[in-house]
Amino acid sequence: MTVSPSAEDGAPPRDGSAAPGLLARLWHRDLAHYPESSRRYAYLAIVVVTTIVLYYLLYIQYAVATSIITHYRMTFGYFILLSVVGNVVGAFASLVAGLADRWGRANLVVYGLLVAGILVLVLPHAPNKTVYLLLFAGLSFVEGIVLVATPALIRDFSPQLGRATAMGYWTMGPVIGSLVVTTVTSATLDTSTWQDELRYSGISALVVFVIALFGLRELSPRLRDQVMVSMRDRALIEARARGIDPEQRLTGHWRQMFRLDVVGSAFAISVYLLLYYAAVGNFVIYFSATFGYSEQRTNGLANWYWAANAIALILAGLLSDRLRVRKPLMLVGGVGSVVVTAIFAMLATQPDTAYDTFAWLFVGIGIFGGLTYAPWMAGFTETVEKHNPAATATGLAVWGWILRIVVAVSAAFVPLVVTSVTPLVEHGAEVQAAQAQAGPALSIVNAHPQLFAELAKHPAGSVPPELAAQAAQEVGVAELAVVQQAQPQLKILREHGAEVQKAAQEGPGQWQIWWWVCLGGQIVFLPFIFAMAGRWSPRRAREDAEEHQRAVERELAALESRT
Repeated sequence: MTVSPSAEDGAPPRDGSAAPGLLARLWHRDLAHYPESSRRYAYLAIVVVTTIVLYYLLYIQYAVATSIITHYRMTFGYFILLSVVGNVVGAFASLVAGLADRWGRANLVVYGLLVAGILVLVLPHAPNKTVYLLLFAGLSFVEGIVLVATPALIRDFSPQLGRATAMGYWTMGPVIGSLVVTTVTSATLDTSTWQDELRYSGISALVVFVIALFGLRELSPRLRDQVMVSMRDRALIEARARGIDPEQRLTGHWRQMFRLDVVGSAFAISVYLLLYYAAVGNFVIYFSATFGYSEQRTNGLANWYWAANAIALILAGLLSDRLRVRKPLMLVGGVGSVVVTAIFAMLATQPDTAYDTFAWLFVGIGIFGGLTYAPWMAGFTETVEKHNPAATATGLAVWGWILRIVVAVSAAFVPLVVTSVTPLVEHGAEVQAAQAQAGPALSIVNAHPQLFAELAKHPAGSVPPELAAQAAQEVGVAELAVVQQAQPQLKILREHGAEVQKAAQEGPGQWQIWWWVCLGGQIVFLPFIFAMAGRWSPRRAREDAEEHQRAVERELAALESRT
């Protein structure tokens, strides 16, 4: 049997007609043959960079959240609504992306990136908060689609024996995206507005779109709808592809994905990641309110988490592929996460906890998170393949929907559990500033509480002469002038000072409750490891791979004997 060399150009259109030129090439992206390693790595790199840029587009909103809230006069609850609505929209977009098994993945990624870039460039021009919400929902819709299409492409271009490493790079998308956000904003916010920050991200998305437009391809359905264990299977899957009917393989694909090992595993990893999403959205608020950290200091602390997590994702993928198992690494990572998160939760109410202590805890959380997540992504795609390799995007759509629903619910519940968040975010800064500016006036008022309580009962200019004379005699004209000048600040303290002080006292305990909820999600994750496909023993996994190779050689020999 003769196997055609790898094609570097896209296959003809699926209807069999010849591609009429460049425009057709920009839409018909199918590869007729499995690509050589160099071109395969290029495709994987484009997908990873696309994922990083997409998370940059999403997370930049949180980096300039205070400015957005102030500009549109949002309440903190309304800003939370942005996240909730965005994640719900993204969840159902993930289900739509399940159609990528019929439409292909590459076009969803390429043109989705174009739409996302344009939306982010338009966002700064939103005339009001309602329009901003609608535009952000549109961005989240695109993100929900690409969330499914990009790991599906990673799966297509990575045989099982190298998939954990490839998935490790893909899961770096949100981590590196966070690092890009903190790096760019820390370097430019001194001279740039929040609108500029969004534009920077939008421009970067359009640059990557141009690269993906001309550089990204995908396997034809006949090729990608098979299980590929190693690159040595290449000749066999190309031979099989000539006799596969992709439409037949997709029959009943949604029903095949609604199984415990698929749905349960997707739910389990979603609740496992509750702490990660709290880190993305709430660490600045938490450390500012509880430990008095500045935004810059908190971002520096979080970088220990992101850096450790990014390194661990790659190393965990390499180790998983080397050992040819996923479950043992997931178990070690899951148990380790539980232990370190428990320590972090116990320190949540202790204001004397050192910065270095938190840094080392975040390193531990990042390492164990990477040890869990990269093998899980590989194991999940292999679990989906066990039921139907042609329904990979469908399985990932189920995962994307569940993940976004869990994130939306968690975002909605944070203000309900941590009730101190709203007054601290909405009024904490102005109360702190008012206290600093009205310090001398507060000392005077506190020295004569009954007198100033009587004065407060009367509007300015209508104080009875007797009371005014008493105030001038007891306090003094100069001191009364100090209090009069500080009236705007004292008004802020009267209206919001008590609730902000109460929130500051109750906040640490409430945050600790949420950290225990995150810990519970990690515990829930552990039993679902046992439901996934794959071996526990590296020796048994190696024997399976050897037996698979012998079966491939037998099937190839049989095909050659018939030709």
